[in-house]
Amino acid sequence: MRELTIEQQSDLIEKVISINRVTKVTKGGKKLHFSALVVVGDTKGRVGFALDKANEVAEAIRKSLTKAKKSLFRVPLEGSTIPHEVIGKFGAASVMLKPASEGTGVIAAGPVRAICEAAGIKDILTKCLKSNNPINVIKATMQGLRELKE
Repeated sequence: MRELTIEQQSDLIEKVISINRVTKVTKGGKKLHFSALVVVGDTKGRVGFALDKANEVAEAIRKSLTKAKKSLFRVPLEGSTIPHEVIGKFGAASVMLKPASEGTGVIAAGPVRAICEAAGIKDILTKCLKSNNPINVIKATMQGLRELKE
């Protein structure tokens, strides 16, 4: 994978989806960490996500943003929507992504909406099936977008 130039990085949209407080119980007491789930995209068909942990919230967000920028991939677009219907699955979560006509808008829940907006998809119908866990929903959505064909 090639590195992004400074011009390419500046036009990226960064969205924090969720921040979790994670505790590890040791004999000295509870040890606090934070995990941050982040989506990054350029609104022109490239999108990526990352989940990373750190001792501080800001540090966790920064680490996951750096990782997300390295995991960008291209989503095939047909105008302002996707080329065909697809169902992405990860764990118990499955997400249905359906192309929509011009002017429909993004009909999606929180994590899926963030991915669609970051990728530059303006018209899409989605439905989260079974699980509502944001991490698994994002992974299922990404898996569905990777399966799209031109």
